[in-house]
Amino acid sequence: MTYKNLSPNFAIKDVNKTVDFYTNVLGLNCIMTVPEEGQFVWAMVQVDGLTIMFQEQKNLTDEYPQLEKYLIGGTLTFYINVTDIQKHYDNLKDKATIAKDLHTTFYGATDFAIEDCNGYILTFSQSAD
Repeated sequence: MTYKNLSPNFAIKDVNKTVDFYTNVLGLNCIMTVPEEGQFVWAMVQVDGLTIMFQEQKNLTDEYPQLEKYLIGGTLTFYINVTDIQKHYDNLKDKATIAKDLHTTFYGATDFAIEDCNGYILTFSQSAD
């Protein structure tokens, strides 16, 4: 068996609002929705090697009832490796809620984190090399 990639599927309340945030604020491309028009119950956004899916909470818990007990936003963060982190930070600092300001980590990377429109934490990181 070979692991090929990871595409998280976020439980959310409003797929259209989330697609708008990820396309207009973060610059990802919406590549697929269900349904194709109107109020979406699922969508996929992508840029470069990053793919994220969003699914309306009730639709997702119909599929996985064991998820009903969890809140949207979760107790996890998403760690996204980028290049030119200063440019990303400058672009996002006035468009998104900063969860953690630009800083150098104990392992030498430069990171900052934002909170998306659903309460998920996205950490952007650039390695020291």
